[in-house]
Amino acid sequence: MTLVIDVEFLHGTFRADPDGLAHTGRMTRGEWPPSPARVFAALIAADGTGDRCRVTDGSELELLERLDPPVIHADPLPVLDDELHQVLQTRYVVKQDRTAAKATHQEYVGRTGVAVHPGVRVCPRTPFVRYVYSAELPPESVEAIRRRAARVGYLGTADSPVRVRVANEVPEGEIGGEFTPDPHGDLAIAVPREGHLQVWDAMHDAWLRHGVAVGRAQFPALRNHVAYRSPSGPVNDSERGHVVAWLCLRSERTGRRAWISGRRMAAVTSLFKKALLVRYQQMFGDPPAVLHGHEDRGRGYELARFLALPDVGYRHSRGRIHGLALWMPPADSPETSHCAREAARSISRLVGPGVDIAVVPWGGEERPVAANPKRWRASSRAWATAFPAIHERHGPLTLNELARWCAHAGLPEPVKFRADRHPLVDGAVDLSPVEVHRPGRPRRPYSHVEVVFAEPVAGPVVIGAGRQRGFGLCVPVRDRSEEPEEAVDDG
Repeated sequence: MTLVIDVEFLHGTFRADPDGLAHTGRMTRGEWPPSPARVFAALIAADGTGDRCRVTDGSELELLERLDPPVIHADPLPVLDDELHQVLQTRYVVKQDRTAAKATHQEYVGRTGVAVHPGVRVCPRTPFVRYVYSAELPPESVEAIRRRAARVGYLGTADSPVRVRVANEVPEGEIGGEFTPDPHGDLAIAVPREGHLQVWDAMHDAWLRHGVAVGRAQFPALRNHVAYRSPSGPVNDSERGHVVAWLCLRSERTGRRAWISGRRMAAVTSLFKKALLVRYQQMFGDPPAVLHGHEDRGRGYELARFLALPDVGYRHSRGRIHGLALWMPPADSPETSHCAREAARSISRLVGPGVDIAVVPWGGEERPVAANPKRWRASSRAWATAFPAIHERHGPLTLNELARWCAHAGLPEPVKFRADRHPLVDGAVDLSPVEVHRPGRPRRPYSHVEVVFAEPVAGPVVIGAGRQRGFGLCVPVRDRSEEPEEAVDDG
């Protein structure tokens, strides 16, 4: 048997505050798809719990919170396209106060105006969301959930009215893409778990006693994010981690696509990292060690990688940087990856010595090819460096030493390779020592490398000691079934 909950947004829009950031005014993206935890909270509010129940006895909620995360069917485009996320303008309202204020409201003398940040409204192309639970519930529990659903008036904020329906089989017709629970997915979505019902009761009782002073941040037990794979997300290798954010470069003046010389790669990835840490701090608090790297975690490939994406591998390639990517290791929690993704996607500009460029999330565009995730996710036996790889140790580069690099990067053992001080593919960037080494750090050799594996390996592939800074990023040089056959000029 299957439990299906259908939500229809009657105004065609959805507004909610997924991370408690709306009041800061820094929220740039809304919640999408609406989380199962939000639907669960709406069902609780529809008829209460315990003695507050009117049309049910509340036992159906205890069953619902114990179910496995559902498959979500929803419009996939809001995950990729920021144009479907409308940042609402800050407005000022009168502050409720019993005494007159010196700094008065323009229209209400003796009152103070307080800024209110409404947050972000999401405008999906299809105003329907479906949650499909693979579970066997008693008919009376399904009927109780149906009664609660009939009493749900809105989801998120009150200006997002909905109609909620419950069924025990999947209706005919497609709603949108499929968001599937996946331990190594590219999204983190809040879902209920056993015990949440008691926490909601405790929060409600506290609110009755203390009013608006009670916030959900005081009840961290309600935070339970589960990794989901979006319709556009890759099926990830569980041992290798995945990219959580793909970004494109744009002109600050015109908004059109732009590029930076590949020789500025180290500066670009450094600014990318600094901007991410600032945004993470502003949005979620102290960044974890996986992002800043100031804590010894034992294995280098367990740190995040800040990648610059150059135009490389085609006859007219020039090594120009057209995009950025943030790779997260497999050991980190879905919630950390989710926060890092949102922080990265909120970056709007990189400014530093020799660099001043706008940044936007990738929105599904095919061009430039260098900023298209397909370019770096391709599967191939042979890969060649776009930026030189920094050696992990001094000494000659042998097949055994390269196998050590690959093991540290979470890659299989190579079967053969070739290396040279100069680029091995068209457009690969030939950097000078001053463009590779950081001041005050040990200087190690660096080389361009072509490595071949026994079986096809899915990208992104990054090797060498500098992979956290984007050095050693590789492009596929064989088995390019997903790549254009003709030369492409991204300039």
